[in-house]
Amino acid sequence: CGGSTAIDTAYRLIHFYQNCRGKHAKKHIISRVNSYHGSTYAAMSIGGKPGDHPPEFDYIQDTIHHISCPNYYRAEGDISEAAFLAAKLKELEDKILEVGPDKVAAFFAEPVFGAGGVIVPPTGYHRGTWEICQKYDVLYVSDEVVTAFGRLGHWFASKEVFDFQPDIICSAKGLTSGYQPLGATIYSSRIHDVISELGHGRCFTHGYTYSGHPVACAAALKNIEIMDREQLLPHVQDIGPYFQAQLQTLADLPIVGDVRGIGLMACVEFVKDKETKALFPEELDIGKWISNQADSKGLIVRPIVNLNVMSPPLIINRAQVDFIVNTLRESIVACIADLKQHGHF
Repeated sequence: CGGSTAIDTAYRLIHFYQNCRGKHAKKHIISRVNSYHGSTYAAMSIGGKPGDHPPEFDYIQDTIHHISCPNYYRAEGDISEAAFLAAKLKELEDKILEVGPDKVAAFFAEPVFGAGGVIVPPTGYHRGTWEICQKYDVLYVSDEVVTAFGRLGHWFASKEVFDFQPDIICSAKGLTSGYQPLGATIYSSRIHDVISELGHGRCFTHGYTYSGHPVACAAALKNIEIMDREQLLPHVQDIGPYFQAQLQTLADLPIVGDVRGIGLMACVEFVKDKETKALFPEELDIGKWISNQADSKGLIVRPIVNLNVMSPPLIINRAQVDFIVNTLRESIVACIADLKQHGHF
């Protein structure tokens, strides 16, 4: 099991919960463009990355809806962050009203977009979307497959970092630090009180071949024990701001358009024109061009078209942060020279 199956479990749990309440029409889901929630049928349908939706696949389209990504860097026109935030919150509320509050069951959201480019929404977005969900009886599903278990310096980021308490949290990855495949779908007493109500003989008939696998669970328990013993959460709280601050020094480079992140999640976005934020042609694959340079210098970063994404180990130290930033700078500078040589910049 993993993140995708945790999302699928949440999706089925939501249907089960709404049916138990007698709200059989309340099955629609709202997600966001550029979100990533997994690769199973339901999870990929809920996700909103255009590149993950090639026409050769089918997706659930009648009951899954997507609103725009809260990426302030890519906001159109001269708009303040406060106005941008207000527009994004209104968009969610408008979508609920368009579909119908009696039909919208849940809102799926990553606290920080992962594969979608490490988008950190404006301050107040998480709490604001949660309040809208509360207003219209819409469950809030926080996809913490990436952000939970230390990545942002806390066991979970939703409440501790972004000030809201979701109805469902999906997790995986850091739960075992990747040593064993394990995902978890954690749901609230609000849901449990309904689905476990006595006198109905209900059974949540859902599971996977390796659900609750004892070896994977043992790895998770030991992983959590080690993280607690080694004080990794306070360490991330200390090293995370340093990591982000050092990465910001790359902003002076002529093709670096945006440097963003939080905790030990980061992204560098590359542009052809910093003023207009125009991108290099997609076929140039600028992110891969730079990551190839980094590979040759001993640094692995994840290229996603015009991005380089980083999620370093929770035990990283300041010297290693310096190596990442210095090596990435050298790689970008070398790439700029290549781009000029080939007439691309």
